[in-house]
Amino acid sequence: MNLDGLNDLPDWDDESMKGLNEDEGDEWKPNPTYDACKAMYIKWNEIIIMLNGALGDLEDEDEPGQHGASFIRDRKAMILGDAFEVGAKIRSSEAGRMYVLRMENAAIIRKNAQYIKTGMLGFSMEEEVEDDYCEAIRNEIDNFRELFKIWLSTFTKDEYEDEWGLFV
Repeated sequence: MNLDGLNDLPDWDDESMKGLNEDEGDEWKPNPTYDACKAMYIKWNEIIIMLNGALGDLEDEDEPGQHGASFIRDRKAMILGDAFEVGAKIRSSEAGRMYVLRMENAAIIRKNAQYIKTGMLGFSMEEEVEDDYCEAIRNEIDNFRELFKIWLSTFTKDEYEDEWGLFV
């Protein structure tokens, strides 16, 4: 769903994900983790479109104000970088169907989504982005969080151990 260059994440393609999310012969079985992951990815695509729309018009020229253009450009790049990382982590969490991998990705996804939500509040407070846009993005991240919780609830601990002892 690349709307005029507002989203560079690949579309979720069930065919390309086939085999990553199920054992041979299990295609017919319900897979709530996969379904929740797909719903999260689709919602995150929508958030990236909103972020690109809101942040795409930020001025690149130094203007009088609280921050220079390079500071704003860097903050914008960090937020968009984290947003694209969330998309990658959602997709890759299904690659191995491993509990530890899913938990590692979940921790990164949560951290990045919280950072983006906070960053948008900063843009709003500094009047770099209109309040309505920031609030809409923050609300969509709240909606994403609900999908995230559903996804987490589907995880099943497996036999693989976390060598660092974090996700035990």
